Amino acid sequence: MPGRDPEIQALLDKKAIEEVLVLALRGCDRADIDLVAASYHDDAFEDHGGTFAGPARDWLASLRERLPQAGLMNHVMTNLMIELDGDRALAEAYVTTYRRLTLDDETFDAVTLSRTIDRFERRAGAWKIARRTLVWEWNREAPVAETWSRGTITSDPNILRRGAKKPADALYSA
Repeated sequence: MPGRDPEIQALLDKKAIEEVLVLALRGCDRADIDLVAASYHDDAFEDHGGTFAGPARDWLASLRERLPQAGLMNHVMTNLMIELDGDRALAEAYVTTYRRLTLDDETFDAVTLSRTIDRFERRAGAWKIARRTLVWEWNREAPVAETWSRGTITSDPNILRRGAKKPADALYSA
């Protein structure tokens, strides 16, 4: 913005980029593909660490089919570093994904650490991903052992309000 202190503008730009990333992760967790799609420019490229490489619109189309049936999933973003360069930016974030999966009648929990390395561009005043590169770091799986802190949260887990996909999640009725 003309006339705005450059350090203040840098903070605002970094916060805008952070919100794009957080909303995209919320979109994955809730199977709200419109939130995920809003993080990408229309001509963006997605390199999902060896599992997909191509136009982000094709990646989003695959998510639209898979995420509603993907089960419980939570992404936690940490160690975010954003380097600004005018209307471009490089953002690296560590993302820990917690998932509950059932395959071949076996239910298990998986924890995966990855990094997203995103080239952002500000176009028409909006920061969005122009190119994403995902890097897988590690994965751990374990049998489900859910006792709700050995009963200290509740002895009856059926009473708990649980996370869900769009539109059933509490977020969409708040």
